[in-house]
Amino acid sequence: MSPQPSTAAPQDDPWRAVPGQDRAVAQLRAAAPEPVHAYLFIGPPGSGKQVAARVFAGEVLAATAATSEAVARHRGLAAADQHPDVTVVRREGASIQVRQAAEIVRLASMKPVEGARKVLILDEFHLVADATAGKLLKTVEEPPGGTVFVVLADDLPGELVTIASRCVPVEFPSLTAEVVAAELVGEGLDPRRAEQVARVAHGDVDRARLLAGDERFAVRVEAWRAVGGRLDGTGAMAADIVAELRAAIDDAAATLQDRHAVEIAELDERIERYGQRGAGGRQLEESHRRQLRRLRTDEVRMGLGELAHTYRDHMVAAAAVPALAAGPDEAARIDGAARALAAINDALDALVRNPNEELLLQALLLRLPRVRAGAAQEEAVAASSMRASAGTGRENR
Repeated sequence: MSPQPSTAAPQDDPWRAVPGQDRAVAQLRAAAPEPVHAYLFIGPPGSGKQVAARVFAGEVLAATAATSEAVARHRGLAAADQHPDVTVVRREGASIQVRQAAEIVRLASMKPVEGARKVLILDEFHLVADATAGKLLKTVEEPPGGTVFVVLADDLPGELVTIASRCVPVEFPSLTAEVVAAELVGEGLDPRRAEQVARVAHGDVDRARLLAGDERFAVRVEAWRAVGGRLDGTGAMAADIVAELRAAIDDAAATLQDRHAVEIAELDERIERYGQRGAGGRQLEESHRRQLRRLRTDEVRMGLGELAHTYRDHMVAAAAVPALAAGPDEAARIDGAARALAAINDALDALVRNPNEELLLQALLLRLPRVRAGAAQEEAVAASSMRASAGTGRENR
């Protein structure tokens, strides 16, 4: 049974929905009663910045409420993305283009529906085009009274620097495996399973929740770990391995598609009860497409992380050979592992540019050396030790 993400924290402390980010939460708690015009939430996917943006928006609006019932309403609607004075702007293509910037300027100029404040959440703004950033600069710097911008970004590319300089930065570092595991256990997952999932989720609690309901994720992890031992330097082998890995990624989408089917059924039920208007069918469809694209990227990132662990372990094993026993083979393996790690890091960096998945992986595997199996490595260490002992014996004679 996979854990269920908490969509709303207890009314007395909505910030409990943002685990492991004590510094960011403290900063935002203090800011909500009297917010400035713009904030930049920066951190990797799954670090909690999206949930924090909804909680912060609810707190900004609740700060002016006169009754406890009104406070609860602001918080609940903001957490569910249903508040009329909270607008989330998401990219419509590969990046946020000028046409969307014009819409953001228009939204910022409109008066709040219910009170004196409104919040515009700009999602994935690390993918903003340069011209778009220029068009938004003045609006973000001096928005109409009562408008608060919350800009979300995974990192800080050059195109975002000018806008970032007009925002209060709030950092959301990657969560530790311990924090992710504790969150999963709190949501009902078995502790051992939670620990296994958290280790490969790389600080992304959303990804961990998805993997927790995926019975085959361990099979995919092992497939990535075995890649180094299968390489033989040929393009044919690299192509075969990549085809298998991509098929496994396709298989990984099944769990997410099951979740999507539930959300579609819930949407259909709402339409039947309340009608089509404002139901959000198009937005849900776009959200599902984004989630599937992100899943593929997350799967590749997870696999490259496991591949890096393989070569790092290989390097450590080769380096552990005693100096007197080490020969040219050990030095070559250490050098090869170092070059492999550099190549894997290059591939990880390239992922942010939405490359062709197949070509990226094939090009990477052609750069990687073969990894000895564990037993073979131990035999090599033993053989090296015997060579060193024999050499020492000859020297003594």
